[in-house]
Amino acid sequence: MRIAPRCRAPTNRFNVADPPVTIGISHPVSRTPPSITRSRCKFVAATLVSALFAAVAASSAVIARESALRTDSVGIFELPVQAQQTLRLIRQGGPFPHTPKDGSTFGNVERQLPKQPRGYYKEYTVATPGVKNRGARRIVCGGNVQNAATSPCYYTQDHYASFKRIQE
Repeated sequence: MRIAPRCRAPTNRFNVADPPVTIGISHPVSRTPPSITRSRCKFVAATLVSALFAAVAASSAVIARESALRTDSVGIFELPVQAQQTLRLIRQGGPFPHTPKDGSTFGNVERQLPKQPRGYYKEYTVATPGVKNRGARRIVCGGNVQNAATSPCYYTQDHYASFKRIQE
C-alpha cells in the first residue's frame, strides 16, 4: 500500500490500466478524466463571449435610438411658419383645417417615437405650400396636447420616416 501517489504531470488522457491511487489508508482516488475538457471549456467561453457581445449590441441599438430621439430636436422658431401655426392651434385646442384627420390617433407603427400605450399620440397636418392634398408634413403630440409642459410634440417632414422633437 502506497502512502502518497507518484508524482506525475497531469494529463487529460484516461488510461484504463492505471490502478486507483490511495491517499492514506482507505480513500482511493480514481484516475478519471476531468469532467470539463480544455476544448469544451474553450467552447463554453466562446459561447459566453458571443452572447455578451450580442447583448451589448442589442442594448447599444436601443440606447442609440433613444439618444437620437433626445438629441434630434428642433426649436419652435426653426420650424416652418405653417408648423408653428399648427402647433399654436394644437395648444389652443383647434379649430383644425383637416378636421377628420387632425387630432386622430397616431399608432406609432414605425416605432420612431418612444413606446407609449395606444391612443397616447395624436397627429396633426402641417400645411405644405403648393400641395393640394395633406402633404407629408405632420406634428405628432402625446398626452394632454394643450399642455406644453407635459405633452411632447414631434415634427416630421417626410411622412413619419424621421422625427424631431419640438423644443418649446
